[in-house]
Amino acid sequence: MVNLRQSPLPDTMSANHDPAVSRREFLGLTAASLLMAGSISVAAKPETKNGMPYRTLGRTGEKVSVIGLGGYHLGNQSDPEESIRIIRTGIDEGINFLDNCWDYNGGESEIRMGKALRDGYRQKAFLMTKIDGRNKTAAATQLIESLRRLQTDRIDLLQFHEVIRDTDPDRIFAEGGGMEAAVEARKAGKIRFIGFTGHKSPDIHLKMLATASKHGFTFDAVQMPLNVMDAHFNSFEKRVLPVLTKDGIGVLGMKPMGDKVILKSKTVTAVECLSYAMHLPTSVVITGCDSLPILQQALHAARSFQPMDPPQVAALLAKTATAAEGGQFELYKTSHQFDGTVANPQWLG
Repeated sequence: MVNLRQSPLPDTMSANHDPAVSRREFLGLTAASLLMAGSISVAAKPETKNGMPYRTLGRTGEKVSVIGLGGYHLGNQSDPEESIRIIRTGIDEGINFLDNCWDYNGGESEIRMGKALRDGYRQKAFLMTKIDGRNKTAAATQLIESLRRLQTDRIDLLQFHEVIRDTDPDRIFAEGGGMEAAVEARKAGKIRFIGFTGHKSPDIHLKMLATASKHGFTFDAVQMPLNVMDAHFNSFEKRVLPVLTKDGIGVLGMKPMGDKVILKSKTVTAVECLSYAMHLPTSVVITGCDSLPILQQALHAARSFQPMDPPQVAALLAKTATAAEGGQFELYKTSHQFDGTVANPQWLG
């Protein structure tokens, strides 16, 4: 068995289910969100590059752009050359955090990103990708494929993707599990940091953190949905975010617009969605940019971002409270629509 780094997490995790927040509970939720907002608003003026704010990725000491480029949408773009232009423009404009995954668009997302990172762009980027393998063999094989597609000999952050089943933590940390492959890859210099992602339930995130602690391991980063709807329903913000910030684990916010589904609620704008996610103690907010205009929108939101004051937070949460009930605009929590490994269980190994 591979020895994992010794840095256990405190036993502060609860497995209680968090149902939809009623309007009567709204004031309490608002107070919690305001408390989170304070951790950003009282901070020193952030470091910037080309007008892009940078934050520190947990205990790693790495500086990452407050906005990150989501890999899935880049592979969805009909023109591969346009995807490359989006990535390179983003980097030229100050974005350094790049998101991807071994399974995105059958590998096309990583292939396009690998091409974009030629000609010196790799040195300007903090590169993250994800693997689905739950056992050592599958995880190691997927990592090798990702390195080849991305045309690099080292990935900055490797994450276990779609930790959405109650069985995932034990499988990953079992003898012969995927974590053994990740730790060996880190020792060999193929990756620098290790994290995990998921979008289904705070309970499963907390179990993954508890399982890591039981094995003497601390993740460098954790990715989860953080948005104006999550704040009200089965909330990662309420239950997981405080654990991560307390223990210095980098926070990667995703689905700020719920893959545009949140915008269909007609309660908030895209910039409001991005601003809310950035006001939380996130290291980076990952957003999909499948065109240059959408990229420019994200760049503008980041460059013009100001910490939200309590009345702004309260007003935004009040606008979304009713729409958020039942998770109808958070389909990644309430359906299998976003669960690639459910449709393709063979990816797990």
